Formats: sequence, structure tokens, C-alpha cells
Amino acid sequence: MSTASVRTLQAYFKDPRHAATIRFGSGALALALLGGLVWVAWAQGGTSLDTPMGLALAGSAVAALATALGALPALFIRILSARWEDIMLGFGAGVMTAAASFSLILPGIAAGAGILGGKPAGAALVATGFVLGALFLLLADKAVPHEHVQSGHHGPEWMHLRRVWLMVFAIALHNFPEGMAIGVGFSGGDTSVGVPLTAAIAIQDVPEGLVVAVVLRTIAYAPWQAVAIAALTGLAEPLGAIVGVALTSGFAPLYPAGLGFAAGAMIWVVSHEIIPETHRKGHEQAATLGLIGGFVVMMMLDTALG
Repeated sequence: MSTASVRTLQAYFKDPRHAATIRFGSGALALALLGGLVWVAWAQGGTSLDTPMGLALAGSAVAALATALGALPALFIRILSARWEDIMLGFGAGVMTAAASFSLILPGIAAGAGILGGKPAGAALVATGFVLGALFLLLADKAVPHEHVQSGHHGPEWMHLRRVWLMVFAIALHNFPEGMAIGVGFSGGDTSVGVPLTAAIAIQDVPEGLVVAVVLRTIAYAPWQAVAIAALTGLAEPLGAIVGVALTSGFAPLYPAGLGFAAGAMIWVVSHEIIPETHRKGHEQAATLGLIGGFVVMMMLDTALG
């Protein structure tokens, strides 16, 4: 695209006269995408819990509900101490790291070894998916307009949306790979992979939902708005689950690669988003203890459920 074309687009999106058209177009595109994903889920038997799609939708719905339940106390809590916020986020990071290790990478290597005939080949397949998952989040971070409370606007500078929607996109960008991980976990039809992974993501979604809602309250959103926005972002998880199942259930080698992809995306979120945030306010030690606690809890949970 030429420089002149880019400037024309910038001028168009910044012109308030086009705001209604942009909102309508964005809404129509979102509805079309949602409709397409729902059709894919229906076509693959998403109405039955006996199918990978049905299991993935049920698991991701549990995770989305955990986000909403975690946000509810924000109706009554206006301020959460920075120390406890960092401990809770660190705990979630530990849970996600353990889930990526025990519920995604190790089962992925085992599945890849079974398909390709050896652990080195299986590990290479998972590693390829892992790198692609991290690169996907890197590109999404640059391409999708969103905003973090502390670091401000991310994504295309010419795409100016209301701050609340930028915040929603930021959190949804975090939640989507979690939903995709659940979808990939169930796509092989093995509940010993999908159930521990769903439990891990749901556990870390509870404190995450609370932290997000409280943060939104601190930047002048009404309690009900903060809770509603936090709950709304959880809907990214069923969408991610649909994509995860649809992309990996039809071709056997895509299953271990998909597990690696989901693990790479989750580790990217932990390293790029969560850990820097927990270390920003001088509570590195407390946050690290929270991470270790979350990792241990998930390791024991994975052993019990797997």
C-alpha cells in the first residue's frame, strides 16, 4: 500500500463524520465472523458433548464463566492493593506456565512421537508450533488496536477507538489464545489433556477477572460497567476454542503442532504481558512467590486430573 493510501485511510478513520459508518462496519464484520465461527462449530457437532467441538465449547464456557465470577467482587471492591494485585497476577502466570508445560508441550511431544515415529521428530513439530504461536501473538500485538492501563495505546496509530474498546481488545487478545488452547486440548478427543488445561485456565481466570474489573474501576468506570467489560472479554475464549478445534481436528500432525502453538501463545502472554506488569511496581519478590505457588498448584492439579 502506498504512503498516499495510508494517509487517506488515516484521514478517514480520524474524521468524526465517518464514526457511525466505522462502528456499523466493525459491528457487521464482528457479527459475520461470529456467525461463521458458530456455523463451523455446528457443522462439527458442537451441540453434543460427545464431540471434540462440544467438549471444547463446554470447557471454554467454564473458563469464560470463571472470568465473570472473578469480576463480581469488583461491585464492592474499589481498590485492590498493588501488592496483592501483583501476587494474583503472578499466581495466574504460574498456572499458565505449568499448563503450557504439562498440559500442552508434554502431551504434544507424546502425540507427535506417535504420529511421526520418534520423540525428536515429535518435539520438533511441537517446537515449530510453539514458535508460530509466539509469532502470532507478536503480530496480533502490532496489528490489533488495544490499550494497556500503564503503557497506553498499542497497534496501528491511525486506528482510534474509544478507550473502553481498546481495553476490551487488550484483554480479549490475552484470552483468545487461552480459548484456543482449550480447543486444541480437546480436538484430539483426549479428555486427560483438555480437562486439566480447562481447570488451569479457569483457575487463573478468576483472579484475572477481579484484577481487570478493579483496574477498570480505578480509571473511572462504574462498578457494573467494569464487571460487564471484564465478563465480556471472557467471550474471547469460546471463540478461540472454536478456532482451535477447527484448525487441528482434521489433520493428525496439526494436533501436536496446535498444542505447541497454544503453548507458545500462552508463554508469550506470560512473558510479554503479565511478568513485566507484576515487576513494574516494586513487588518482584511477592509476584515471583505467587508465580511459584501457581505453578505448584497447577502441577499437582494436572497430576490429579491427568
